[in-house]
Amino acid sequence: MSVVIVGGHDRMVTQYKKICKEYHCKAKVFTHMCANMSNQIGRPDLVILFTNTVSHKMVHCAVAESERNHTRIERCHSSSASALKGILEQYA
Repeated sequence: MSVVIVGGHDRMVTQYKKICKEYHCKAKVFTHMCANMSNQIGRPDLVILFTNTVSHKMVHCAVAESERNHTRIERCHSSSASALKGILEQYA
């Protein structure tokens, strides 16, 4: 299963990827808006939006891409490791 995480803290990127690996998921993490983010998202199975630590522009880009590709979106206000584990337990 492939997962795209949009938002979160810079210092948590390696932990996010490690947690996803524990649930047998391949993860891409975007903590900042990059120039061609819509092209880099690809076609994941799940998009996780950490809404507390993400810009509106990034949310709009991620939602537009996931709607275009018919991808599930999970929104979470917290960007903690336990919040990510809870989401992955539901979907993985």
